[in-house]
This record gives sequence, C-alpha cells and structure tokens, in this order.
Amino acid sequence: MNNGFVETVVQNGSFVLVCLLAVVGMVMVAYLFEKAARKRTGAQGRILSTRRIAMIGMFSAISGILFCFDFALPIAPSFYKIDFSELPALIAGFAFGPVAGVLVEFLKIVIKLFLKSTGTAFVGELANFLVGCMLVLPASVIYQFRKSKKQAVIGCAAGSLAMTVFGTWFNAVYLLPAFAVLYGMPLESILAMGQAINGNVTDITSFVILLVAPLNIIKGVGISVITMAVYKKLSPIIKYGNAIAQRDVAAQQ
Repeated sequence: MNNGFVETVVQNGSFVLVCLLAVVGMVMVAYLFEKAARKRTGAQGRILSTRRIAMIGMFSAISGILFCFDFALPIAPSFYKIDFSELPALIAGFAFGPVAGVLVEFLKIVIKLFLKSTGTAFVGELANFLVGCMLVLPASVIYQFRKSKKQAVIGCAAGSLAMTVFGTWFNAVYLLPAFAVLYGMPLESILAMGQAINGNVTDITSFVILLVAPLNIIKGVGISVITMAVYKKLSPIIKYGNAIAQRDVAAQQ
C-alpha cells in the first residue's frame, strides 16, 4: 500500500469525507435513473449482478491505468491535464447502465491513487470524478431508455455538453480558488498564465470560457467518437456474455 496515500487521507480526512459523500450522491442519482429506465423498458435482472460487478472491476482497472497517462495541451496552462479514463466508464455505462458507469468513475480514482497517489490533496481527483460523471451519467441514462445508435449519439452529445458546462462552472467557483490556496499562488498569477496563452483572458470568467471549456469540448467529443467506434465492435461480445448470464438465471428459476 502507498504510505504517502494513507498519510494524505489522514491529513485530509474531512475533505475525503466530502468526496465520499459526492460519490454516494452520484451513485444514488444513477440508481434512480436506471430504475426509471428499467421500468420504462421492462429490463430484467439485478442492477449489480455478479457478472456486472466483475465487468465493472475490469473496466475500472483499465480506466485507472489510463488516468495515470494524462497530458497537457498548448491551449491551456500546463497544470490542466487531459486523459481518456472516461472511455471505459462510458462503455460500461452503455453496456451495463449508469450505475456501472459511475462506479467505474469512482473506482478508477481509487486505483489511480494507489498507483500514483495524489499531488493535489484529492482536489484534482474530486474534480475529475465529478466532471467525468457529467459526461458518463447523461450519456448512459439517455441510451438506457432506448438503445439505438441515434440515441447513443444524442447521449454523447448531451454528456459532452453537460461536462463542458459543469466543468467550466466548477473551475470558476471552486477548482481555481482551491488550487490557488493549495499551491500558495495568487489567483492573479494563475490568470497571468492564461493571459500568456490567450490575450483575451482578463478574469476568471474569461479564463474558464476561453481555456477550460475548449479542453472539455475536445475531451468530450474525442471520447464520444472513440466510444461510438469501439462499442460497436465490443457490443456483440458484451451481449453474448449477457445472453449467457440471462440463460443461467432462467435455468435456475
């Protein structure tokens, strides 16, 4: 176990509790939407069957590893990183429902913390979880109500929009001020970094609109496009496994 990770948890106990409450809240929202979708479509089976739990674990492991390979883009300050860890979460959300997608988002954070610890006292991880859920949750909920390619496209578009809007707002009201305190850096210095990239940056609002929003758009659209291409190929394998599971359940009844 990463000793630095344990020490950070102890030192930031109250914030860790807030993070866990955020996770529980997201899971509950996903559960309610999934129950509504199942009632509407007549879907059978448990939301968290043994097979689904195993698949969530597999997708979480992939997502956690992808989370460790983040990189910066020249359109924003270097402390903003982009990664593709939402890709397995979105695929899991499409295949197994919103609860699975949100759980993958949470478990990838746990895996990443054990592999790489945290450099932001969990502030960055909380932001990644919440912003990621804004993509995965709307997309998977919309898809669950009617599973079609058109619905998947609509879901991805809605998720990308939600992630961009929420991510932009969250950076302005919480993340940037939190990072300023965390790193002992005046907010004006952070704005100056943004001005060096885009001269139209004058305040927090213009900073997040001109620098943060484009990052979220690029990430949301990129992950959505890859998901649409990959899910089509994985879907027969996933459906075959689901068919076997359903057959076994029926045989036991």
